[in-house]
Amino acid sequence: MSEASMPEHAQPAGSHAQAEGQQHPVKLYFVVWGLLFVLSTFSYLVDYLGFEGALRWSLIVVFMLLKAGLIVAVFMHMAWERLALSYAILLPPLLVLMFLAIMAFESDYIVITRSVFFASE
Repeated sequence: MSEASMPEHAQPAGSHAQAEGQQHPVKLYFVVWGLLFVLSTFSYLVDYLGFEGALRWSLIVVFMLLKAGLIVAVFMHMAWERLALSYAILLPPLLVLMFLAIMAFESDYIVITRSVFFASE
């Protein structure tokens, strides 16, 4: 007797949920799409309004990370995944960003050291 022909109370636990899958409301996707549109607009406004220097780049990076976070959480369904899987996917990029920050700090230290100790006289 196959699972499809078995009465509902006799089917193995979880088989009904596996057959239908998890459905998310369409409104959620439209809201996220709208937020992505707004964040992209803000990102373009940074250039349009003529922000310069560190403020410009920090705003662009913040908007970029917010958009990437929304895409990963909703469209890649990471918001509904197990915590271990989320850590396995999100932790390596966070560690790479941490190492990049360490290298940037170290490069500034080297530039300052060279200019102090090896400056042309």
